[in-house]
Amino acid sequence: MATSLIDKLTTDGSVYTAYNGASPQVNPLGTQASKMHANGNQPGYSLNGATVGDVNPQYQSYLDGAVNTLPLPSALDLNGATPPQYLNNLPEIGGLLG
Repeated sequence: MATSLIDKLTTDGSVYTAYNGASPQVNPLGTQASKMHANGNQPGYSLNGATVGDVNPQYQSYLDGAVNTLPLPSALDLNGATPPQYLNNLPEIGGLLG
């Protein structure tokens, strides 16, 4: 009788997965409780780095066979300020194209 792929995977394992046919645990950073992007109504780690103590251990627990170095928070966050808008900064008439 032929062995199914799932039987072969669960019996022999694979170099491509640490789970060998079993379902992995849900990574806490993939849930709404994650503080990666928000901490309630406040910004999370990805915006200002404030919750690094909560996020880093969860990030390190992600089992994918690679070294998981936590990326730095964004340098693009404006801390709630509205960025300058193009319509408020139009080029002068008679510029390069006018």
